[in-house]
Amino acid sequence: MRGHMATATSETVKGGAWLVGETDPATVFTPEQLSDEHKLIRQTAQEFMKGEVLPVVERLEKKEWSLNRELLRKCGGLGLLGTNIPEEYGGVDLDKIATMIVSECIAMQASFATTFGAQANLTILPIYMFGTEAQKKKYLPGLVSGEMAGAYGLSESGSGSDALGAKTRAMKQADGSFIMSGEKMWISNGGFADVFIIFAQVIDGDPSTSSGSARAESRAEHFTAFIVERKWPGVSSGKEEHKLGLHGSSTTPIILQDVKVPADAVLGEIGKGHKVAFNVLNFGRFKLGAMCSGGVKINIEEAAKYAASRKQFNTPIATFGAIKHKLGEMTTRQYALESMMYRTAGLIEQRIAATPDKKANDGTPMLLALEEFAVEASIAKVLGSETVDYTIDENLQIHGGNGFVHDYPPEGHYRDARVNRIFEGTNEINRLLIPGMLMKKAMKGDVPLMQAAKALQDEIMNPSMSMPDDSDGVLSAEARACGAFKKVVLMVAGTAMQRYGTKLEQEQEVLSFLADILIDTYSAESAVLRAQAAAGSKLSNADLHQDAARVAVNESAGRIELSARNALAAMADGDVLRTQLAALRRLLKVTPSNTVEMRRRLADATVVKGSYIF
Repeated sequence: MRGHMATATSETVKGGAWLVGETDPATVFTPEQLSDEHKLIRQTAQEFMKGEVLPVVERLEKKEWSLNRELLRKCGGLGLLGTNIPEEYGGVDLDKIATMIVSECIAMQASFATTFGAQANLTILPIYMFGTEAQKKKYLPGLVSGEMAGAYGLSESGSGSDALGAKTRAMKQADGSFIMSGEKMWISNGGFADVFIIFAQVIDGDPSTSSGSARAESRAEHFTAFIVERKWPGVSSGKEEHKLGLHGSSTTPIILQDVKVPADAVLGEIGKGHKVAFNVLNFGRFKLGAMCSGGVKINIEEAAKYAASRKQFNTPIATFGAIKHKLGEMTTRQYALESMMYRTAGLIEQRIAATPDKKANDGTPMLLALEEFAVEASIAKVLGSETVDYTIDENLQIHGGNGFVHDYPPEGHYRDARVNRIFEGTNEINRLLIPGMLMKKAMKGDVPLMQAAKALQDEIMNPSMSMPDDSDGVLSAEARACGAFKKVVLMVAGTAMQRYGTKLEQEQEVLSFLADILIDTYSAESAVLRAQAAAGSKLSNADLHQDAARVAVNESAGRIELSARNALAAMADGDVLRTQLAALRRLLKVTPSNTVEMRRRLADATVVKGSYIF
């Protein structure tokens, strides 16, 4: 399937490089480029969800965990659990586009999506990417087929976002084995999983010597991942959590009481558990963004059909301007999210294809690609989870009083989706990671951010600062606006680095403003590039693509200006702030568009189709 991607070269783009350069629309992967094989895997996943999962939701919510396991087996039999896994281990070895498509489809039912994600993303992938050959052969076939169920144990009650602060201990024994004790919290599939990826601090000798400041200093060096089996003495599940939503998924503590863990259960290397945790989270964040994108489509479809059938004053509410605004905005936000997701999937796949001297059944190329695009994965997680929440809220509002009752879908969506902003690292943590990781790449020379920021500073100081030309190409004004957005990122980031230096990581509000600018910039540009590609291909609905891209850019411009003003005001005042704000106005000259008409056209097309139109 990788043959369907654009040919990779030695100049394969790096993560974050979009910020300091221009992107040719022809090089961007979009949903319109899906192959027949991609479409077939989508059809398979959709038919599985509609035929096997949706009819048994009530049973899932009664916590029949045997049913979850049965569905995992059926899912595995269709190849949906092993899309990225080589055939030698029972997988079907498809590309990341296919994996993302499956994730979108599985989102039809949020509880099962959680069960699926814990299995496919958080258990199978770490074993494939970090496991020894013996570990892969022992565990992957059963997990990929769904005969075995898996779970991922990272979080603890006292160390949610501080993942490396785990208190679970693995005392190393003379024979190389370990005695593990501790408790993991909020574990998806915890009530029925056979295999767990567990993170613990490896301790040599007396545990009392590894407390206090000494423990804090050494914890990262000994933070280690293990493969732990339920059947081992001392492994048990706690009580099921009573959750706000996701009632059809199992969430329990995992209790480890003096568990004898063999030496060959170490996953990766001792002291390198952070490599396992963070890289698994990178792909988990990306795939969560895909699941949220699938959830948005579901809510757009429900809202469009309800608005067409519901009448007030003897008129379908879909004809009212206020409802059209909602449907048009929901479609626009999904267009930007989806465009960004497919663009990123294409970049990841291109990076994997460009890996020199790839060896069969080696997960390293995937690992390196996920590391390369960690910034984009965090953007996907934040934008996806917040877009689906926005869309669900508007879907419920369009349903009115019916949306608030259990008999209509929005009520359940509302509860189920809330955890997405907590899963895979909270959105707050991811907002700190996005600019933080980008700046680390800049410091290492991977992205010429410093040079671009210096060039921008020189440009701003020039009284005759050049303005972009007024070319007449498709979406040329929107493309220029995206170029201005990138300059705003450089301006705010450069000011922050000058103001705070190495202490910037302590300025969480400024970093969050900067993250919001980056998220809007990447998604808006992705929408524009996709719409330009649609125009170049003369698609029948190219005009609607352009409407969605124009609205996305228009709304991003307002949010970016506000975030930039807030960030700059936090870093300066008086004449310095006035000078910076004047420079911001010079950079961010974006003429407003008539988004009312554009949203109306998008809404009307959505109602006619009865679903998301792209």
